[in-house]
Amino acid sequence: MSGHSKWHSIKHKKAKEDVKKGKIFSKLSRSITVAARESGGNVDGNAALTLAIQKAKDSNMPVANIERAIKKGTGELGGETYESLVYEGYGPAGVAVIVEIMTDNRNRTASDIRNIFSKHNGNLGTTGCVAWMFDKKGVILVGKDGSVDEDSLLSVVLEAGADDMKSEDDHFEIITDPIDLKIVSDALESASIKFSSASITMLPKDMVKLKKNDAKKVLKLMDALDDHDDVQEVYSNFDIPDEIMDEIAEES
Repeated sequence: MSGHSKWHSIKHKKAKEDVKKGKIFSKLSRSITVAARESGGNVDGNAALTLAIQKAKDSNMPVANIERAIKKGTGELGGETYESLVYEGYGPAGVAVIVEIMTDNRNRTASDIRNIFSKHNGNLGTTGCVAWMFDKKGVILVGKDGSVDEDSLLSVVLEAGADDMKSEDDHFEIITDPIDLKIVSDALESASIKFSSASITMLPKDMVKLKKNDAKKVLKLMDALDDHDDVQEVYSNFDIPDEIMDEIAEES
């Protein structure tokens, strides 16, 4: 398994810890509110809202919180007005970084993100400077809990239109075209196959393999960005060999 996939696993575990602390719910609420504001509060025909709600459910966000976030987006409840932004830049060793933002203060957030990049040996770039290095894809994670074998799972997802499926340490990673994400996830539900998450993501076309010193710097940048309240998602194209990831984990 690549170091990049391990980073996604670390983020997944971190998200679970953040749920316990209530940290992640505000980010999820923003995502739902913005989706509802931009395309209405009905999930039919609003793919962004459907995905935002699914993500909230994956994190066990209370239904009341989800409904409140939708009402804020449709104007039934008052609240802050958020806008979606995307920042692009470079981290240590020249790795490409894409940061998805939802903020109620564009100037404050821009200053914060610029400072985080600068503090962690990176540089904030212009729009489009690294986006061409990524493909927008749907990704579904199915845990290896013994409830389904690899061949059966592969058969279900390919028949539903998935592009590919990869086997990682503790889960299967199913890749789809963004427009097919719901179709494939619905097929899994119909087959009574549980999945831990289903989301639209940016997958790097090529990877930058990192040595230990650069790997530590990149991971610190990823953590700093991920911890910012206005940051929804962070994508990068780094690859850290297993042995280096294990060494860093032991030192943490």
